[in-house]
Parts: sequence; C-alpha cells; structure tokens
Amino acid sequence: MRVLLDTNVIFSAVLKADSTPMLAYRKAVTPPNQLLVCEQTIEELRRTFNAKFPSRAQHLESFLKNALPHLTVIAIPENPVADETRIRDESDRVILRAAVAAQADILVSGDKDFLESGILHPKILAAAAFVNL
Repeated sequence: MRVLLDTNVIFSAVLKADSTPMLAYRKAVTPPNQLLVCEQTIEELRRTFNAKFPSRAQHLESFLKNALPHLTVIAIPENPVADETRIRDESDRVILRAAVAAQADILVSGDKDFLESGILHPKILAAAAFVNL
C-alpha cells in the first residue's frame, strides 16, 4: 500500500517513540507498504520544532536523516482536486492534493478535518486504525 502520513502523525512519532503514531510510521515504512510524505510536511515539521521545541530540533533532523532513505517525498501539485473542498482548513487541502497525485491508498492523519471529510479515496484513517488494519 502507498501510505501518506500527515504532519501531525509524524510530529507525534518524533516526540514519542512508543506512541501509536510511531507504530503507524513503522508500519508505513515496512514492505510491502511504501511511505509517502508531502514536501510541505517536512517544512512544517522543521518550522514547528524550531519554534516550539528548539531543544529537540536536532532530534527531528536525526529522525529525518534516518527516515528519508525509506520514504518518497511528494511535491504539491498546483491544481486542486475535486474532493479537497471537503477539507475545512484550506491549508490542509494541499496534503490531500499530494496524496491524490501520488496515488496514495491511505492517508493517515489525526486531523478531524480529514477524518470527518467523508473522502473515500485515498482512504483516510487515524493512526490507530491504520496500525490495526
């Protein structure tokens, strides 16, 4: 499966090694799964860690250094996709756009905007639901 992890899932995985988001990350990088990450996610992670957790920014960089060989970074397409208006937060719509462009089977997110959107493809799951899949 092609699995795109949303920023909040990776953020939580980096902060807590024994968390459900970390289990989701591990599952997503384990074959036959293929982990996809939107380029915006990496930028947002760096901005947030530098602003809120500057003492842990190096931990994030270490995580990314180890993760990058095992994932595919997806560029954000400029053109909107049909279902993106179902995402209330306009800044999150690019994540859906990237997932559709990358032909992701699953988008893993903890964001209610995604989880309550009713979008059927890619399938949108919380980290725990993905881990139990």
